[in-house]
Amino acid sequence: MRKPSIQRSATDRAGRRVEGPHPSGRVTEPPAYGEDVDSWVVARPGPIAGGPLHRVERERPDPGPGQLLVRVSCCGVCRTDLHLAEGDLPPRRAATAPGHEVVGIVDALGPGTRRFAVGERVGVPWLASTDGSCGYCRQGRENLCVAPTFTGWDVDGGYADFCVANEAYVYPLPSELSDEQAAPLLCAGIIGYRALRRAEVPPGGALGIYGFGASAHLTAQLALHEGIRVHVLTRGERNRALARDLGVDSVGDAADAAPEQLDAAILFAPAGELVPVALRALAPGGTLAVAGIWLSPVPSLDYAAELFQERQLRSVTANTRADGEQFLRLAARFGMRSTTSAYSMAEADRALADLAHGRFSGAAVLHN
Repeated sequence: MRKPSIQRSATDRAGRRVEGPHPSGRVTEPPAYGEDVDSWVVARPGPIAGGPLHRVERERPDPGPGQLLVRVSCCGVCRTDLHLAEGDLPPRRAATAPGHEVVGIVDALGPGTRRFAVGERVGVPWLASTDGSCGYCRQGRENLCVAPTFTGWDVDGGYADFCVANEAYVYPLPSELSDEQAAPLLCAGIIGYRALRRAEVPPGGALGIYGFGASAHLTAQLALHEGIRVHVLTRGERNRALARDLGVDSVGDAADAAPEQLDAAILFAPAGELVPVALRALAPGGTLAVAGIWLSPVPSLDYAAELFQERQLRSVTANTRADGEQFLRLAARFGMRSTTSAYSMAEADRALADLAHGRFSGAAVLHN
């Protein structure tokens, strides 16, 4: 098969294309096709302390029809990556590279690509493809597609030097955002945006946020910009301190009562025991949206105390491409900022362990 021609590009720390030597001084010539590149893979799912991630060398991938080869600049670390590494979410293929908050530079184009040029900066998100023909896709609800694929679960993700992505599911990134700032927006930000919309907070209403990691700290900023009162209920002093720094209306422990009845709540923590806690905090007619892809068992619910008076319990499933486009526009308009901890790509296993043990607030980002 004829290999696509490759144009070379280098970028500065903000992801802008530059000519000449790379600002860091390192060599920017990518490996030729057929040469090996580095990638982390989930070798055997299990507790993070057992080292489920292995770093391997693989042949550099080729972009197929409609695909881009993306040279990874950085990749955010999402709790879903931890669920995949530890086996909470069963693997769909062996030795998959995790990572679905990928910021990089288009390095090569597959046949038939039209949206991007070599050298452009792009974001590769969780949603990798949909069938486009099922009833949900035809209704504009592609997040519920019956045959989707996901980056870092069905196809290799961004814990690597390169990844391949379908150009129809890749985002152009606002120039206002650096690579490190943009990466957490591609899942944590987008899923938080969808969760906020699913929660249906009335104008000027009160929102409770349970758990305060990467997604929640971005959602809180968006809610505050939209004039919503935000009450954060979470464990961990680092997380509570971050919430205070962002200017939310109140901060408490996850088991505390909110200072007022909540018009809506979002559960970001993967803790099913908090579902009845959050439902009891809702005013009549309020909605609890559960944002995670995985949740520990939910206790039995008391209908009168936790659901009656039209309280609603909703899940949040992935996102549509339109969700991502809308959120990225709002993030740029409002000047939203990710609180990040930087790691080298060689430290991906440590970053996941630190996430598991709550050793940082906000989001971790891996850098090549």
